[in-house]
Amino acid sequence: MSKRLLITGGAGYFGSVLADRARSQGHSVRVFDLNPPDDRTQDHVIGDVRDIDALRAACSDIDVVLHNVAQVPLAKDRELFWSVNVVGTANVLLAARDTGVPKVVHTSSSAIFGIPERNPVTEDTPPRPLEAYGKAKLEAELLCHDAVAAGLDVSIVRPRTVLGHGRLGIMAILFEFVADGAPVFVMGRGDNTYQFVHAEDLAEACLRAAFRPGAETYNIGCREFGTMRETLQALVDHAATGSHVVGLPSKAAQAAMKVLGQSSLVPFAPYHWLLFGESLWFDVAKAEEELGWEPTHSNASAVIDSYEWFLRNRETLGGDGKSHHQSPAKLGLLKLVKRLPL
Repeated sequence: MSKRLLITGGAGYFGSVLADRARSQGHSVRVFDLNPPDDRTQDHVIGDVRDIDALRAACSDIDVVLHNVAQVPLAKDRELFWSVNVVGTANVLLAARDTGVPKVVHTSSSAIFGIPERNPVTEDTPPRPLEAYGKAKLEAELLCHDAVAAGLDVSIVRPRTVLGHGRLGIMAILFEFVADGAPVFVMGRGDNTYQFVHAEDLAEACLRAAFRPGAETYNIGCREFGTMRETLQALVDHAATGSHVVGLPSKAAQAAMKVLGQSSLVPFAPYHWLLFGESLWFDVAKAEEELGWEPTHSNASAVIDSYEWFLRNRETLGGDGKSHHQSPAKLGLLKLVKRLPL
């Protein structure tokens, strides 16, 4: 049965993937974003989630709100993390309540778990975020729980690191290094277990959660994954450019990422230097059982698929008016690292 969907952040990286998938399934989609979608003939509202009146107007005649607006770690802006990720989420929930929207799906983040005491992480694992982005995303989840207690049907979908066509940001640095035959790096031996999720698989999970009555939380990630070294090795083997995986001393590399990231000489945020070398993987059984959802990509196929899209579009990539995940991160001092004969 066709539904009328409002997708906040629908012109951003994941929001646009979600909007396309929803339309392909016959649903009517309205995009709410600071930027217009690539196809401006689509139903869209230019607005800011910090503007509750704009949200109320956008929620008119909507069956489900899929909330995806977020300032991501690369923003490195605590004030924006709070005003967009927390206050913005509060506004979405209030607008949905005030206009009688029956269902809200909130896209959260695995960053709320920081470095878990044990893996796999389940929906009931206690959160303990380590940096400002994760703390803001956790606060947004708590607002969702408050809204549920007040009678609103809100489900939460938590993805692992998202890959897929058009996923750039810091991933573009990895892809550029691989394409040019430069070394790519892991912390220590790279034996930390790290899980990704393909954007198409995540979009399917969000839509299935949208059409399931009742407030629930779902952790979403690849079913097949491995260590960070194994995932990057699969990519460099596929690329066959001469790129290879190099291990860095963990503590020294982490300290360097922190110092250089704080100076904006490299595009690293606290999320990256704290968590890149750590293990975190989701048990996705609940989503499989309750939503009938199955991931179609493994870690390896997701990163390879993303890389191939990057190669096809490398010459035309730009950042004007795009989100952090839709724009290639600037290399900064990493240009020098790229040339090192390692």
